[in-house]
Amino acid sequence: MIETARKTWRIIEPYHGMIYFAPEATAAYKELGLASRAGYFASRSAALGPVPPSVVVATFYNFNPATVHASLADAWTITTPAAVLEARHTAADQVLRRILGDTVTSPEMIRAAQLIHAAAETITADVTGRPLFAAHAALPWPSEPHMILWHAQTLLREYRGDAHIAALLTAGLSGIEALITHAAAGDVPAETLRNSRTWAIEDWQAAIAALRKRDWLTDDEAPTFTPTGAARRAEIERATDENSVTPYAHLGEEACAELQTLVKPFSRALAAELMPWFLPKQA
Repeated sequence: MIETARKTWRIIEPYHGMIYFAPEATAAYKELGLASRAGYFASRSAALGPVPPSVVVATFYNFNPATVHASLADAWTITTPAAVLEARHTAADQVLRRILGDTVTSPEMIRAAQLIHAAAETITADVTGRPLFAAHAALPWPSEPHMILWHAQTLLREYRGDAHIAALLTAGLSGIEALITHAAAGDVPAETLRNSRTWAIEDWQAAIAALRKRDWLTDDEAPTFTPTGAARRAEIERATDENSVTPYAHLGEEACAELQTLVKPFSRALAAELMPWFLPKQA
């Protein structure tokens, strides 16, 4: 079931993840007075309420804390979490309608929403140790099927994300070290990860040196796992998968396969316009 759960989450991920790359979202946050980076941090953390930046550092984990503090320094004096949540919801609705068109009311969308809603509902009380998920789980459910699907995948994403942070912390990795191991896994180029999380090259190199000393990385220029590092990263992924399987296990293999088939065309369409690097993963 674990492999099925991971595949299901991966296939549906663009349906949620598109909100971080959609021009509609950037424009909506800008109207509230938030620049692009502030809009990202504020919109994803708004469900927590007007918390200090340090809480966002803790729950987002691998971003440069200085960037988080700078981005959110004035956010909750400029606008409110409620206004940001409304802007995010409206932007998601606009993007889905623009790219998916009439399929937002299709029988396939309705069925997909029913399935994923059933999965997400099984974990709404499973909030211990999952702060970002708990905050989103406390939000009201939308009424329209295409937005039910988006909200449910948001819950499943943050549920898994909180589990991943717990695994990283247990493995003794700092935020930047976790990011470097992600680069060593080969899914995303190291420079893309470093730049997107705004880490200085000096910090990056120091963290690489620390991981080499602990026998996680070889002496190669690009982050490359030693056998020990590869095994430790596999343990992290396994722990993340094991602590994220519950909603998918509730659906079962057959329903998960149906959900994958239903959502795959939606995810492909959204990824093609907003997340093209994700398309090879949608086999």
